[in-house]
Amino acid sequence: MLYLAFRNLSRQWVRSGMTLAAIAFGVTGLMLTGGFIRDVYHQLAEALIHSQTGHFQIARDGYFRLGAQSPEKYLIMNPEIMVQQARLVPHVVEVMSRLDFSALLNNGETDLSVLVEGIEPAREARLGSYVRLVAGRLLQTGDNQGVLLGKGAAERLKLKPGDSVTLMANTPEGALNTIELTVTGIFVSFAKDYDDRAVRITLPAAQELLTVVGATRLVALLEQRTHTEAAILDTSQRLAEHKIEINSWLELNDFYSKTVALYDRQFGVLQLVILLMVMLSVSNAVNMSIFERMGEFGTMRALGNHSRYIARLVILENTLLGATGAVAGVLLGVLLAALISWIGIDMPPPPNMSQGYTAAIRLTPEILTRAFGIGVVATLLACLWPAIRVSRKPIIDALRQNV
Repeated sequence: MLYLAFRNLSRQWVRSGMTLAAIAFGVTGLMLTGGFIRDVYHQLAEALIHSQTGHFQIARDGYFRLGAQSPEKYLIMNPEIMVQQARLVPHVVEVMSRLDFSALLNNGETDLSVLVEGIEPAREARLGSYVRLVAGRLLQTGDNQGVLLGKGAAERLKLKPGDSVTLMANTPEGALNTIELTVTGIFVSFAKDYDDRAVRITLPAAQELLTVVGATRLVALLEQRTHTEAAILDTSQRLAEHKIEINSWLELNDFYSKTVALYDRQFGVLQLVILLMVMLSVSNAVNMSIFERMGEFGTMRALGNHSRYIARLVILENTLLGATGAVAGVLLGVLLAALISWIGIDMPPPPNMSQGYTAAIRLTPEILTRAFGIGVVATLLACLWPAIRVSRKPIIDALRQNV
Protein backbone atom coordinates (compact mmCIF):
# COMPACT_ATOMS: atom_id res chain seq x y z
CA MET A 1 0.00 0.00 0.00
CA LEU A 2 2.86 2.40 0.82
CA TYR A 3 4.46 1.79 -2.59
CA LEU A 4 1.10 2.27 -4.30
CA ALA A 5 0.52 5.53 -2.43
CA PHE A 6 3.92 6.88 -3.52
CA ARG A 7 3.27 5.85 -7.11
CA ASN A 8 -0.14 7.53 -7.16
CA LEU A 9 1.32 10.78 -5.80
CA SER A 10 4.16 10.82 -8.34
CA ARG A 11 1.71 10.06 -11.17
CA GLN A 12 -0.19 13.29 -10.41
CA TRP A 13 2.93 15.37 -9.82
CA VAL A 14 1.44 18.73 -10.84
CA ARG A 15 -1.47 18.58 -8.42
CA SER A 16 0.72 16.99 -5.74
CA GLY A 17 3.27 19.78 -6.17
CA MET A 18 0.62 22.48 -5.76
CA THR A 19 -0.69 20.80 -2.63
CA LEU A 20 2.85 20.42 -1.27
CA ALA A 21 3.46 24.12 -1.88
CA ALA A 22 0.30 25.10 0.00
CA ILE A 23 1.26 22.92 2.97
CA ALA A 24 4.89 24.09 2.95
CA PHE A 25 4.01 27.78 2.82
CA GLY A 26 1.47 27.33 5.61
CA VAL A 27 4.04 25.61 7.84
CA THR A 28 6.67 28.24 7.00
CA GLY A 29 4.24 31.03 7.83
CA LEU A 30 3.48 29.46 11.19
CA MET A 31 7.19 29.09 11.98
CA LEU A 32 8.11 32.66 11.05
CA THR A 33 5.17 34.12 12.94
CA GLY A 34 5.80 31.98 16.01
CA GLY A 35 9.53 32.73 15.93
CA PHE A 36 8.89 36.46 15.64
CA ILE A 37 6.49 36.46 18.60
CA ARG A 38 8.95 34.34 20.62
CA ASP A 39 11.63 36.93 19.93
CA VAL A 40 9.29 39.70 21.09
CA TYR A 41 8.86 37.82 24.38
CA HIS A 42 12.62 37.38 24.70
CA GLN A 43 13.47 40.99 23.90
CA LEU A 44 10.84 42.34 26.28
CA ALA A 45 11.91 40.04 29.12
CA GLU A 46 15.60 40.86 28.71
CA ALA A 47 14.88 44.59 28.53
CA LEU A 48 12.87 44.52 31.76
CA ILE A 49 15.47 42.41 33.54
CA HIS A 50 18.55 44.28 32.36
CA SER A 51 17.19 47.79 32.74
CA GLN A 52 15.24 47.65 36.01
CA THR A 53 14.35 44.52 37.95
CA GLY A 54 17.10 41.92 37.59
CA HIS A 55 16.09 38.26 37.65
CA PHE A 56 14.74 38.42 41.19
CA GLN A 57 14.66 40.79 44.14
CA ILE A 58 14.97 40.26 47.89
CA ALA A 59 13.27 42.56 50.40
CA ARG A 60 11.86 42.62 53.89
CA ASP A 61 8.57 40.79 54.29
CA GLY A 62 5.75 43.11 53.13
CA TYR A 63 7.88 45.51 51.13
CA PHE A 64 6.52 44.58 47.69
CA ARG A 65 2.93 45.08 48.89
CA LEU A 66 3.28 48.09 51.22
CA GLY A 67 6.78 49.45 50.83
CA ALA A 68 6.02 51.95 48.07
CA GLN A 69 4.38 54.32 50.57
CA SER A 70 6.91 53.99 53.39
CA PRO A 71 10.11 52.31 52.17
CA GLU A 72 12.03 53.43 55.28
CA LYS A 73 9.93 50.99 57.35
CA TYR A 74 11.31 48.03 55.41
CA LEU A 75 15.04 48.70 55.50
CA ILE A 76 17.44 45.77 55.31
CA MET A 77 20.14 46.48 57.87
CA ASN A 78 23.64 45.26 57.00
CA PRO A 79 22.64 44.13 53.49
CA GLU A 80 26.18 42.95 52.70
CA ILE A 81 25.66 39.89 54.92
CA MET A 82 22.68 38.81 52.80
CA VAL A 83 24.49 39.79 49.61
CA GLN A 84 27.40 37.48 50.42
CA GLN A 85 25.03 34.58 51.14
CA ALA A 86 23.03 35.16 47.96
CA ARG A 87 26.20 35.22 45.84
CA LEU A 88 26.89 31.63 46.87
CA VAL A 89 23.77 30.49 45.01
CA PRO A 90 24.64 28.66 41.74
CA HIS A 91 24.23 30.71 38.53
CA VAL A 92 24.13 34.04 40.44
CA VAL A 93 26.37 36.55 38.65
CA GLU A 94 25.89 39.60 40.87
CA VAL A 95 23.80 40.85 43.79
CA MET A 96 23.45 44.57 44.42
CA SER A 97 21.76 46.77 47.03
CA ARG A 98 19.28 49.53 46.25
CA LEU A 99 17.70 52.17 48.43
CA ASP A 100 14.42 53.50 47.02
CA PHE A 101 12.49 56.58 48.06
CA SER A 102 10.45 59.49 46.69
CA ALA A 103 11.88 63.00 46.59
CA LEU A 104 11.69 66.40 44.90
CA LEU A 105 14.25 67.41 42.29
CA ASN A 106 14.80 71.14 41.88
CA ASN A 107 16.69 72.88 39.09
CA GLY A 108 16.57 76.31 40.76
CA GLU A 109 13.21 77.20 39.25
CA THR A 110 10.94 74.14 39.22
CA ASP A 111 10.33 71.11 41.42
CA LEU A 112 9.64 67.65 40.02
CA SER A 113 8.47 64.65 42.02
CA VAL A 114 10.85 61.79 41.27
CA LEU A 115 11.59 58.21 42.25
CA VAL A 116 15.15 57.93 43.53
CA GLU A 117 17.29 54.81 43.50
CA GLY A 118 20.44 54.70 45.57
CA ILE A 119 22.64 52.24 43.66
CA GLU A 120 26.07 50.66 43.65
CA PRO A 121 27.40 51.89 40.27
CA ALA A 122 30.00 49.18 39.62
CA ARG A 123 27.53 46.36 40.25
CA GLU A 124 24.68 48.05 38.40
CA ALA A 125 26.87 48.37 35.31
CA ARG A 126 26.80 44.58 34.95
CA LEU A 127 23.01 44.54 35.14
CA GLY A 128 22.06 47.54 33.00
CA SER A 129 22.92 46.31 29.52
CA TYR A 130 19.60 47.72 28.24
CA VAL A 131 20.20 51.14 29.83
CA ARG A 132 21.42 53.47 27.09
CA LEU A 133 23.13 56.79 27.73
CA VAL A 134 21.76 59.77 25.84
CA ALA A 135 24.31 62.24 27.17
CA GLY A 136 27.14 62.38 29.70
CA ARG A 137 28.41 59.30 31.51
CA LEU A 138 27.27 56.69 34.01
CA LEU A 139 27.75 57.04 37.74
CA GLN A 140 30.99 55.66 39.11
CA THR A 141 31.94 54.33 42.53
CA GLY A 142 32.62 57.29 44.84
CA ASP A 143 30.58 59.65 42.64
CA ASN A 144 28.59 60.78 45.69
CA GLN A 145 27.88 64.25 44.31
CA GLY A 146 26.63 62.99 40.95
CA VAL A 147 23.15 62.15 39.73
CA LEU A 148 21.93 60.17 36.73
CA LEU A 149 18.59 61.26 35.28
CA GLY A 150 16.02 59.51 33.14
CA LYS A 151 15.48 61.24 29.81
CA GLY A 152 11.92 62.33 30.62
CA ALA A 153 12.92 63.84 33.97
CA ALA A 154 15.83 65.70 32.37
CA GLU A 155 13.61 67.10 29.61
CA ARG A 156 10.96 68.31 32.06
CA LEU A 157 13.53 70.25 34.09
CA LYS A 158 15.60 71.19 31.01
CA LEU A 159 18.76 69.70 32.47
CA LYS A 160 21.95 68.54 30.81
CA PRO A 161 25.21 66.99 32.06
CA GLY A 162 27.12 69.44 34.25
CA ASP A 163 24.03 71.24 35.60
CA SER A 164 23.53 71.53 39.33
CA VAL A 165 20.35 70.32 41.01
CA THR A 166 18.99 69.98 44.51
CA LEU A 167 17.41 66.78 45.77
CA MET A 168 14.99 67.12 48.71
CA ALA A 169 13.56 64.21 50.74
CA ASN A 170 11.98 63.55 54.11
CA THR A 171 14.00 61.50 56.57
CA PRO A 172 12.26 58.69 58.52
CA GLU A 173 12.03 61.10 61.48
CA GLY A 174 10.04 63.57 59.34
CA ALA A 175 12.79 66.16 58.83
CA LEU A 176 13.43 67.68 55.39
CA ASN A 177 16.93 67.07 54.11
CA THR A 178 18.62 68.27 50.92
CA ILE A 179 21.73 67.45 48.94
CA GLU A 180 23.42 69.35 46.12
CA LEU A 181 24.24 67.22 43.10
CA THR A 182 25.70 67.57 39.60
CA VAL A 183 24.12 65.85 36.60
CA THR A 184 26.61 63.31 35.27
CA GLY A 185 24.45 61.75 32.59
CA ILE A 186 21.02 61.18 31.06
CA PHE A 187 19.75 57.68 30.21
CA VAL A 188 16.87 55.85 28.63
CA SER A 189 15.67 52.40 29.62
CA PHE A 190 12.99 50.30 27.99
CA ALA A 191 10.04 51.90 29.84
CA LYS A 192 9.07 55.52 29.18
CA ASP A 193 7.12 55.87 32.44
CA TYR A 194 10.22 54.88 34.37
CA ASP A 195 12.43 57.34 32.47
CA ASP A 196 10.00 60.19 33.15
CA ARG A 197 10.58 59.99 36.92
CA ALA A 198 13.79 58.01 37.46
CA VAL A 199 16.74 59.48 39.33
CA ARG A 200 19.82 57.49 40.32
CA ILE A 201 22.43 58.45 42.87
CA THR A 202 25.06 56.43 44.68
CA LEU A 203 23.98 54.32 47.64
CA PRO A 204 26.15 56.30 50.15
CA ALA A 205 24.62 59.57 48.91
CA ALA A 206 21.09 58.17 49.32
CA GLN A 207 21.89 56.94 52.83
CA GLU A 208 23.32 60.34 53.72
CA LEU A 209 20.24 62.14 52.40
CA LEU A 210 17.83 59.93 54.35
CA THR A 211 20.19 59.62 57.36
CA VAL A 212 19.74 55.84 57.33
CA VAL A 213 21.90 52.77 56.83
CA GLY A 214 21.00 49.70 54.81
CA ALA A 215 18.91 49.20 51.69
CA THR A 216 15.32 48.50 50.70
CA ARG A 217 16.00 45.84 48.04
CA LEU A 218 18.65 43.41 46.90
CA VAL A 219 18.66 42.78 43.14
CA ALA A 220 20.10 39.55 41.76
CA LEU A 221 21.48 38.98 38.26
CA LEU A 222 21.67 35.42 36.92
CA GLU A 223 23.43 33.78 33.98
CA GLN A 224 20.11 32.97 32.29
CA ARG A 225 16.37 33.43 32.88
CA THR A 226 15.87 29.67 32.95
CA HIS A 227 17.71 29.48 36.29
CA THR A 228 15.34 31.90 38.04
CA GLU A 229 13.06 29.46 39.87
CA ALA A 230 15.90 27.24 41.10
CA ALA A 231 17.93 30.25 42.23
CA ILE A 232 14.97 31.71 44.15
CA LEU A 233 14.39 28.40 45.94
CA ASP A 234 18.06 28.09 46.88
CA THR A 235 18.23 31.73 48.02
CA SER A 236 15.12 31.30 50.17
CA GLN A 237 16.72 28.36 51.93
CA ARG A 238 20.01 30.19 52.50
CA LEU A 239 18.23 33.28 53.89
CA ALA A 240 15.55 31.39 55.83
CA GLU A 241 16.65 32.97 59.13
CA HIS A 242 15.86 36.44 57.80
CA LYS A 243 12.29 37.78 57.49
CA ILE A 244 12.34 38.31 53.74
CA GLU A 245 10.28 37.81 50.61
CA ILE A 246 11.60 37.12 47.13
CA ASN A 247 9.85 38.15 43.92
CA SER A 248 10.89 36.97 40.47
CA TRP A 249 11.10 39.29 37.48
CA LEU A 250 7.75 37.87 36.29
CA GLU A 251 6.03 38.87 39.54
CA LEU A 252 7.61 42.31 39.38
CA ASN A 253 6.50 42.90 35.77
CA ASP A 254 2.78 42.28 35.48
CA PHE A 255 2.89 44.04 32.11
CA TYR A 256 4.97 41.19 30.66
CA SER A 257 2.51 38.48 31.67
CA LYS A 258 -0.41 40.39 30.17
CA THR A 259 1.50 41.01 26.93
CA VAL A 260 2.34 37.32 26.60
CA ALA A 261 -1.30 36.35 27.25
CA LEU A 262 -2.49 38.80 24.58
CA TYR A 263 0.01 37.66 21.94
CA ASP A 264 -0.64 33.99 22.69
CA ARG A 265 -4.34 34.52 22.07
CA GLN A 266 -3.65 36.33 18.79
CA PHE A 267 -1.19 33.67 17.67
CA GLY A 268 -3.75 30.99 18.49
CA VAL A 269 -6.26 32.66 16.16
CA LEU A 270 -3.58 32.91 13.46
CA GLN A 271 -2.80 29.21 13.81
CA LEU A 272 -6.50 28.39 13.39
CA VAL A 273 -6.72 30.55 10.25
CA ILE A 274 -3.66 28.90 8.69
CA LEU A 275 -5.01 25.46 9.62
CA LEU A 276 -8.29 26.24 7.85
CA MET A 277 -6.47 27.64 4.78
CA VAL A 278 -4.33 24.52 4.46
CA MET A 279 -7.38 22.30 4.97
CA LEU A 280 -9.37 24.11 2.26
CA SER A 281 -6.47 24.03 -0.17
CA VAL A 282 -5.77 20.34 0.39
CA SER A 283 -9.46 19.47 0.40
CA ASN A 284 -9.90 21.09 -3.01
CA ALA A 285 -6.94 19.20 -4.44
CA VAL A 286 -8.11 15.91 -2.91
CA ASN A 287 -11.65 16.29 -4.23
CA MET A 288 -10.39 16.99 -7.75
CA SER A 289 -8.03 14.01 -7.58
CA ILE A 290 -10.74 11.67 -6.31
CA PHE A 291 -13.21 12.82 -8.99
CA GLU A 292 -10.68 12.10 -11.73
CA ARG A 293 -9.79 8.71 -10.20
CA MET A 294 -13.33 7.59 -9.44
CA GLY A 295 -13.24 5.01 -12.25
CA GLU A 296 -9.93 3.69 -10.94
CA PHE A 297 -11.39 3.21 -7.48
CA GLY A 298 -14.46 1.53 -8.96
CA THR A 299 -12.23 -0.90 -10.86
CA MET A 300 -10.24 -1.69 -7.70
CA ARG A 301 -13.43 -2.48 -5.81
CA ALA A 302 -14.77 -4.57 -8.71
CA LEU A 303 -11.55 -6.62 -8.54
CA GLY A 304 -12.25 -7.42 -4.90
CA ASN A 305 -10.61 -4.59 -2.89
CA HIS A 306 -12.68 -3.67 0.16
CA SER A 307 -14.04 -0.12 0.51
CA ARG A 308 -12.00 0.29 3.68
CA TYR A 309 -8.85 -0.45 1.67
CA ILE A 310 -9.73 2.41 -0.70
CA ALA A 311 -10.31 4.77 2.21
CA ARG A 312 -7.01 3.79 3.85
CA LEU A 313 -5.17 4.28 0.56
CA VAL A 314 -6.55 7.80 0.12
CA ILE A 315 -5.74 8.69 3.74
CA LEU A 316 -2.22 7.26 3.42
CA GLU A 317 -1.55 9.18 0.22
CA ASN A 318 -2.55 12.46 1.82
CA THR A 319 -0.71 11.72 5.07
CA LEU A 320 2.48 11.20 3.05
CA LEU A 321 1.71 14.38 1.15
CA GLY A 322 1.18 16.30 4.39
CA ALA A 323 4.35 14.95 6.01
CA THR A 324 6.44 15.76 2.91
CA GLY A 325 4.98 19.26 2.67
CA ALA A 326 5.49 19.84 6.39
CA VAL A 327 9.16 18.75 6.17
CA ALA A 328 9.68 21.06 3.20
CA GLY A 329 7.98 23.88 5.11
CA VAL A 330 10.19 23.33 8.17
CA LEU A 331 13.37 23.39 6.06
CA LEU A 332 12.24 26.51 4.22
CA GLY A 333 11.23 28.14 7.50
CA VAL A 334 14.62 27.46 9.10
CA LEU A 335 16.44 28.97 6.11
CA LEU A 336 14.21 32.06 6.00
CA ALA A 337 14.45 32.50 9.78
CA ALA A 338 18.25 32.45 9.60
CA LEU A 339 18.24 34.95 6.72
CA ILE A 340 15.75 37.33 8.33
CA SER A 341 17.56 37.16 11.68
CA TRP A 342 20.86 37.93 9.96
CA ILE A 343 19.33 40.98 8.26
CA GLY A 344 17.30 42.03 11.34
CA ILE A 345 13.88 43.65 11.60
CA ASP A 346 13.93 47.26 12.77
CA MET A 347 11.03 47.69 15.19
CA PRO A 348 9.63 51.02 16.42
CA PRO A 349 9.20 51.58 20.17
CA PRO A 350 6.26 49.52 21.51
CA PRO A 351 3.46 51.37 23.35
CA ASN A 352 4.70 53.10 26.50
CA MET A 353 8.30 52.23 25.64
CA SER A 354 11.09 54.67 24.96
CA GLN A 355 13.24 52.92 22.37
CA GLY A 356 12.91 50.52 19.47
CA TYR A 357 14.87 47.37 18.91
CA THR A 358 16.04 44.94 16.21
CA ALA A 359 13.85 41.87 16.08
CA ALA A 360 14.76 38.42 14.81
CA ILE A 361 13.09 35.05 14.25
CA ARG A 362 13.74 32.94 17.35
CA LEU A 363 12.83 29.35 16.54
CA THR A 364 12.43 26.74 19.27
CA PRO A 365 11.78 22.97 19.13
CA GLU A 366 8.23 23.66 20.29
CA ILE A 367 7.58 26.00 17.35
CA LEU A 368 9.04 23.52 14.82
CA THR A 369 7.04 20.63 16.24
CA ARG A 370 3.81 22.59 16.35
CA ALA A 371 4.16 23.88 12.79
CA PHE A 372 4.99 20.40 11.47
CA GLY A 373 2.07 18.88 13.37
CA ILE A 374 -0.40 21.45 12.08
CA GLY A 375 0.72 20.81 8.50
CA VAL A 376 0.21 17.05 8.82
CA VAL A 377 -3.02 17.23 10.83
CA ALA A 378 -4.57 19.79 8.47
CA THR A 379 -3.87 17.55 5.49
CA LEU A 380 -5.20 14.48 7.28
CA LEU A 381 -8.41 16.21 8.33
CA ALA A 382 -8.94 17.56 4.82
CA CYS A 383 -8.91 14.09 3.26
CA LEU A 384 -11.10 12.24 5.76
CA TRP A 385 -14.49 13.11 4.29
CA PRO A 386 -13.46 12.57 0.63
CA ALA A 387 -11.95 9.19 1.62
CA ILE A 388 -15.17 8.14 3.35
CA ARG A 389 -17.31 9.37 0.46
CA VAL A 390 -15.35 7.50 -2.24
CA SER A 391 -15.37 4.32 -0.19
CA ARG A 392 -19.17 4.43 0.07
CA LYS A 393 -19.86 5.18 -3.58
CA PRO A 394 -21.62 2.28 -5.32
CA ILE A 395 -19.30 0.29 -7.59
CA ILE A 396 -21.53 0.66 -10.64
CA ASP A 397 -21.61 4.48 -10.29
CA ALA A 398 -17.83 4.60 -9.88
CA LEU A 399 -17.26 2.40 -12.97
CA ARG A 400 -19.35 4.76 -15.13
CA GLN A 401 -16.51 7.27 -14.81
CA ASN A 402 -14.45 5.01 -17.09
CA VAL A 403 -17.03 5.29 -19.89
